[in-house]
Amino acid sequence: MFDLFPRLRRVSVALFVAGLCGVTAQAQETTKPPAPRNGPEPAQVSHDAQRAYESSRDKLVQIRTLLRNTDTQSSVGSGFFVSRDGLIITNFHVASQLALEPDRYRGVYVPVDGKQADVELLAFDVLHDLALLRVKEAGPDRAALTFRGKEAALQRGERLYSLGNPLDIGFAVTEGTFNGLVQRSFYPRIFFGGAINPGMSGGPVIDEAGQVIGINVSKRLDGELVSFLVPAEFAQALLARAATATALTRKAHAEVTRQLMAHQDQVTQRFTSTPFKSQRHGGYSVPVPDDALARCWGRARDADFKAFDLERTNCQLDSQLFAGEITTGFIRVRYEAYDAPKFSALRFASMYSDSMANERFAVRATSRMTGAECSERFIDRDGMAMRAVVCMNAYRKFHGLYNVSVLVTSVNRPTQGVQGRLDANGFSFDNSLALVAYYLNGFKWEGAR
Repeated sequence: MFDLFPRLRRVSVALFVAGLCGVTAQAQETTKPPAPRNGPEPAQVSHDAQRAYESSRDKLVQIRTLLRNTDTQSSVGSGFFVSRDGLIITNFHVASQLALEPDRYRGVYVPVDGKQADVELLAFDVLHDLALLRVKEAGPDRAALTFRGKEAALQRGERLYSLGNPLDIGFAVTEGTFNGLVQRSFYPRIFFGGAINPGMSGGPVIDEAGQVIGINVSKRLDGELVSFLVPAEFAQALLARAATATALTRKAHAEVTRQLMAHQDQVTQRFTSTPFKSQRHGGYSVPVPDDALARCWGRARDADFKAFDLERTNCQLDSQLFAGEITTGFIRVRYEAYDAPKFSALRFASMYSDSMANERFAVRATSRMTGAECSERFIDRDGMAMRAVVCMNAYRKFHGLYNVSVLVTSVNRPTQGVQGRLDANGFSFDNSLALVAYYLNGFKWEGAR
């Protein structure tokens, strides 16, 4: 394998499309009263939805994270009781502040009757965005929801009911349908054809028998009624593993890091073991992730513009994880292919250089990341001379994780060229270099047609 950038120094360590459905203090929105209705009265409420809500309302809770020094809300989500002794399932992104900043935040639950009480964090599954909480104070047995058995397989089109507290305005139920599992999702997600709004994260989704089949987690921001659920089996596994656990305090941060490290290992193994598709642009062959691994979109320059041809490709693995204030654990790949036979070599070089100069790297340090350290080399891949730049940033709070970017541009033709970029967020140092090397080894010059 290509010996990659020996001059690149280890960085000193100091953290798409889908919107998570929790509500932060910054995301609160005002509402306007509805306009007067002219026309017929709305149809009666669905009796099935009404029955689903009434059978579950005493098992539902809102989860709030509060600033310890002011007792003001920082974020809100939903959850539900899964045991009579006060165990609650919700999303990790709803309870992440309890794991990552326990000195600043505390958690409470609020049932339908509005009586607030403290909760503690027992365990979490970052990979599937789940957390297990426990009511701190002892009390009477609580009603709990049950999970649908694995033997009762869901059917496409089956009616489901999503429950939660949207936008912190009150508990609600929305109807939808089961549409199978999401394609190309790195971890299993249920495609729910219904509305999930901010604040409903962590709430249960039940079938007509009132049994839990999934947990609200996110929705597409660019679509309608395109929402996603964590399959119930992962909540059941977390419950079985941690039902008798003690509360997490200082160990939570290290556990988040451990799970993120395990995730990036899996992503690296799958990415580097899945052969690239070869995408041809003139004499250039560039590596593109397989359709089963990533979503890729292409676009060509307007055909009416005759000066030169430009084609673009963008791909991303649906493997991102939410870890506190950042989203990490994913890979993006993109290309630009230029062909300008009517340009002089000097004019093409000027345009081509400007395109590369427009690429940006996170060179400045932030509270979450160190500044980038970069290395540049000219390399040759199967007769294709290329200029390559690699930059890395270290996560300050998650020891051993980095963001890496590699920008590569061909320099072997006077009026043709390809530029490629890979960005991998949240990977170990060794895996980062392995991803870059695997990517660069996918470029080839196959000769002009």
